[in-house]
Amino acid sequence: MKKINSNSVWKAAGGFIGLIALFACLVAVNIILDSFNLRKDFTADKLYSLSDGSKSMLNDIDEKVTLKLFFNGSNPRVPVSLKTYAQQVEDLLYEYRMTNPRRISIEKYDPKPDSDTEEWAQKYGIVGQPIEMFGPPLYFGLVAVAGAREQVIPFLDPRAEELLEYNISRLIYKATHPQRSTIGILSSLSVLGSTSPFAPAQQPQQTWLAFQNLQQDYDIIPVSTDTDNIDIGIDTLVIVHPKDLPDITMYAIDQFLMRGGKIIAFLDPVSTADLEANPPQQYRVPKAASNLKPLLAAWGIEYDQTQVLADMNAASRIRSGDGQIEDSPVWLSLRKENIAKDDLLTARLDSIMLPFSGTFVDNTSDDLTVTPLLTSSSNAGLIHFMNAQFGAGAINRDFKPAGIPLNIAMRITGTFPTAFPDGRPESADAGSDKKEEKPDETKDTGLKTGSSAVILIGDSDMIYDRFCVQEMNFFGARAFQPLNDNINFFQNAVEQMSGSTDLIAIRSRGKFDRPFERVRALEQKAQNEWREKEQDLTMKLTDTQQKLNQLQAQKESDQRYILSNEQKKALESFKNEEIRIKQELRNVKKNLRKDIDQLGMQLKFINIALMPLLVCVMGVAFAMYRRFK
Repeated sequence: MKKINSNSVWKAAGGFIGLIALFACLVAVNIILDSFNLRKDFTADKLYSLSDGSKSMLNDIDEKVTLKLFFNGSNPRVPVSLKTYAQQVEDLLYEYRMTNPRRISIEKYDPKPDSDTEEWAQKYGIVGQPIEMFGPPLYFGLVAVAGAREQVIPFLDPRAEELLEYNISRLIYKATHPQRSTIGILSSLSVLGSTSPFAPAQQPQQTWLAFQNLQQDYDIIPVSTDTDNIDIGIDTLVIVHPKDLPDITMYAIDQFLMRGGKIIAFLDPVSTADLEANPPQQYRVPKAASNLKPLLAAWGIEYDQTQVLADMNAASRIRSGDGQIEDSPVWLSLRKENIAKDDLLTARLDSIMLPFSGTFVDNTSDDLTVTPLLTSSSNAGLIHFMNAQFGAGAINRDFKPAGIPLNIAMRITGTFPTAFPDGRPESADAGSDKKEEKPDETKDTGLKTGSSAVILIGDSDMIYDRFCVQEMNFFGARAFQPLNDNINFFQNAVEQMSGSTDLIAIRSRGKFDRPFERVRALEQKAQNEWREKEQDLTMKLTDTQQKLNQLQAQKESDQRYILSNEQKKALESFKNEEIRIKQELRNVKKNLRKDIDQLGMQLKFINIALMPLLVCVMGVAFAMYRRFK
């Protein structure tokens, strides 16, 4: 019997013990590192991390919040793309939990048909979506529970992927702050409804539809245009066309902002709603402009109420006063290229209509951050408001483009300076019998600076019913059809400003679906060439048909359906030309596929061959280095 070498046994045992020790070390290191947040998001749009606004809001939570995600992940008929998006939602929820693990917890539920989980999903208000005609519904919603309070997102729509973080943060904020926000409305127009002095006494003006919608979700408080104090219970102040406000009201607005109140201000160089409510007298210059001059000057915002924006690239087709149809560059139809696509407030908007808008110039200090929301094209400029009312002809004669985009709407956040550093201004109706004030003792100097947010819009008519909705009679009831996204812009602004200041700082998230931009550029180039060739072919076809008609008209009536030699030659020439152009179109497609295939081969070479080759070269170099060392 062969004797076992004790040295070999000890070597084998030592190796085995070493492996166990190595495994134990790896486990220990993982346990230790798990308590540290050693992660880095290298994606361009920071898809795997939260905004600073969300983190700040989560750190301020003083009660536990449970996030309940309902999704039919076990249903095999759920599309793969939706399962992928659900995983992205789940990953983002874990980011919330990691930010504040003491306050945020996550629960996942799979609401199978006829189960208790499905019943709970329905009780929470999560809406089931049909996948197929007779199949079970799909549940994909999120519930935030804080104590006895609940808030719900009925369906997490993948099409709103950019708003996902904002919607979740807003959900948590509403669950932890159940009180309704209070909105103050200050306007020289009858936005909340009243009786016009030019209308019959029994014919009241209707509340603007934009404000009717607000009354469903917020507590509304009217604010007088001559007030000297704004109620401390108001969270957000909406100012619409502040025309000729007295200094004492300006001071009240200033102090409201200084104590942290938020403002949405619709200014206007020419208010159509004002002109309709207060028609100007004959031979009198119309006065329908509004301003917040002392406040804007203190903030560093330049705004000229006598100038109207004209944008040749955003002109709207309207009917002028003499009944003619014209493209008016002062009636702006803004499209996606004029709307901030990376901002939560405007990310989902497609079209905005603004008649006679003003503009803002940013001269603010470093204490304020300005974010443009609506901008003109570079083919835009300012004209005097009187010339803007004389039609497109007068506008074109005096038009001079600025050459740069101009700000139509902007959001300002940060620490605002007061417009009244010397304190409360004297009231306009103060008489000579006013008691003499002691200097520096009884005079109210007010707050000097305040951290808050303001949204400025250069037009007030954009939320006037006539420019944002079309009224219809639906079986005897009034119904409204949106003409654009004007009311959506207003509602988004109020919703954003009525919440936490941290919510305003949340960025719009990018998309996980990253397009192949170079491939799209190649396709767009080919499409442009295709379109030009197609137009060329269409024009030549039209010319040939006109030539045939001319030849046909010269013939006798009994020879109309007999082709002449000229017609035969024209047809033959056109057929040859048509064949040649079609061949060119095929070549365009062939070159397109050639460029795309070449790009694809380069990517495949980099991924399949180049990277492994680099790893091999580095390995060989390291081996040679160790050998010669």
